Amino acid sequence: MGPLTGVRVVEIAGIGPGPFCAMMLADMGADVVRVDRASAVRGGDPDHPPRDLLNRGRRSVGIDLKSPEGVEVVMSLVEGADALLEGFRPGVAERLGIGPEDCLDRNPRLVYGRMTGWGQDGPYASAAGHDLNYIALAGALHGIGRQGEAPVPPLNLVGDFGGGGMYLAFGMVCALLEARDSGQGQVVDAAMVDGAASLMTAFFGMVGSGFWSDERGTNMLDTGAHFYNVYETADGKYISLGPIEPQFYAELRERLGLHGDEWDQQMDRSRWPEMKEQLAAVVVQRTRDEWCELLEGTDTCFAPVLSLAEAPGHAHNRDRGTFAEVAGVVQPGPAPRYSRTPGAIGCPPPHAGQHTDEILAELGLAVGAIASLRASGAVA
Repeated sequence: MGPLTGVRVVEIAGIGPGPFCAMMLADMGADVVRVDRASAVRGGDPDHPPRDLLNRGRRSVGIDLKSPEGVEVVMSLVEGADALLEGFRPGVAERLGIGPEDCLDRNPRLVYGRMTGWGQDGPYASAAGHDLNYIALAGALHGIGRQGEAPVPPLNLVGDFGGGGMYLAFGMVCALLEARDSGQGQVVDAAMVDGAASLMTAFFGMVGSGFWSDERGTNMLDTGAHFYNVYETADGKYISLGPIEPQFYAELRERLGLHGDEWDQQMDRSRWPEMKEQLAAVVVQRTRDEWCELLEGTDTCFAPVLSLAEAPGHAHNRDRGTFAEVAGVVQPGPAPRYSRTPGAIGCPPPHAGQHTDEILAELGLAVGAIASLRASGAVA
């Protein structure tokens, strides 16, 4: 039913942003076949799927990419696919014989997605790295944290998933649309350093206009302002407050009883540190639930800070069906949503190689040929 129904994708197994991109495509209806390493195949009960949720919604075939016969199986998959995605360091796919030229020779309409940290070229291209490094080089990490403290890694949301997997998914869908008109595939070079920099576009604009300071924790959106921050409650939990607009700020003042003249100059940066201390002293007088009772559903720009265990049970998330339970595991559902062709979690994560025979049979291989490939170690 999803908007990508009918699109076939070959995913060369990796970690982090590549699987996240493949999950996004699968959630939207694409038929994604994950090529796991033959050495990773350990068997497993299909009734007890793995808990790696980034691998949900697709089937797995175990292939030895260092085997010529295994590479030929991948090429057979490529011939019938619309797209392929891989997350090797630059040059590795080429050495294996599944690089862009090899694949586009077999399928000129193929969209070939490449996920790396530094990109396919540049001085850092061949170096190892992780999310933290990519967002550091992009200028994103520096601005995350409180004044006078070190930058705080924002989990791996900005590099791996935001600047990486989501940009690769967006790039591949754009290229798929273009290929429908041109009949020609192309390579999508998605680098996490590029994506993280792109996510910072608005902040570069604010620096250029003089509105944003490069001093961490002194700006409106980086915990510098008293009206855009998190505050501890009486029970040791936290709430978030973000009434930037004057009318929303006025409502927060009214509901919290902040009637003194000192609250009038909302945008006076010189008073923000003092106002944060005063607001913290007000918030800590009540529990998180008491603040929810007073502020939820109002225009104060409020929400409780929920843990991973708490978020699925919140009334708003339950009402929208933001989370789903599949094979006994609670997890976020597909996003975004569609009015006519909704996405869905197709199936739980597969065990590595779980669908090898099924997929090889779809390629037209006879039982004997499959047995021969298995005996040689080309597939598992």
